[in-house]
Amino acid sequence: MKVLITCNLPKEVRAYIEKEHQVQINDEDRPMERDRLLQCVKNKEGLLCTITDEIDRELLDKAPHLRMIANYGVGFNHIDVKAATARGIPVSNTPGVLTDATADITLALILATARRVVEGDKRNRQGKFKFWAPLHFLGREVSGKTLGIIGLGRIGRAVARRAKGFGMRILYHNRHPMEESEEERLGVQYADLKRLLTEADFVSLHVPLTDQTHHLIGPHELEQMKPSAYLINASRGPVVDEKALVEALKKGKIAGAGLDVYEDEPNLAPGLADLDNVTLLPHMGSATLETRTQMAQLAADNLLAGLRGEIPPHCLNCDAISHRSKSL
Repeated sequence: MKVLITCNLPKEVRAYIEKEHQVQINDEDRPMERDRLLQCVKNKEGLLCTITDEIDRELLDKAPHLRMIANYGVGFNHIDVKAATARGIPVSNTPGVLTDATADITLALILATARRVVEGDKRNRQGKFKFWAPLHFLGREVSGKTLGIIGLGRIGRAVARRAKGFGMRILYHNRHPMEESEEERLGVQYADLKRLLTEADFVSLHVPLTDQTHHLIGPHELEQMKPSAYLINASRGPVVDEKALVEALKKGKIAGAGLDVYEDEPNLAPGLADLDNVTLLPHMGSATLETRTQMAQLAADNLLAGLRGEIPPHCLNCDAISHRSKSL
């Protein structure tokens, strides 16, 4: 079958797909232009896409032969899964494999923001480090502080395990509390959102982007945080009202923030890049050689299974399978 891959993949993964299908691939390390994507997908049965590709009704209408959409990534808010399901097209993602890498980057953001690592590096490169002084470049301790985790799924739990190594007290907020035995095992305590925001020294976000989590952190929530607290976001950009965050950082309502994702990615809210009390990473939570290779392999496994008519290992809409089978 004919397959479109919208992003560059490791050679071994590309060859793995080419053993079974005819592949057209975007081998540049940049997203496909929208017009090119719409043109290339027209005669394809398989699509392996990424978070930078908008897979909407317009695209699906232009791809009448499409049988499988394999997403390279965990988040899938860029895919109209409902529209794909209506057309009998399975959609998959790549969960699990990026848990540790994203948890690592979360801890990196906590440490870098609290200890002003990026700001200090910049000062040094500019030749402005002239002498040591007792009150220069004071940051905040991480060890022994309270970490509030909003969304204690795979990544949230991995962050909690790492935070225990710093002797942190860990509060968490989910839609539903866990069993007490599980809380004891992880060393975490449930809190409603207000309590978590008012008590945490670091608030770390690990929720999917849904209608309920869009702007989960806005002006009201930022007001509830301590003036000495830090907001960390390695989940999805629109979970945070970025304009409200800029105002909170400017006015000292919170001490700082560490971001790996953005509301209008790759664009930043006006004024965000001008602030010294925020660490800004270019969506690199899963950016390790090991993790990105595993993600590519998992996306390929999903793609090939779907094209064989099998249920992909990580199918998001298994109903699409039955819908398609009934129509054949």
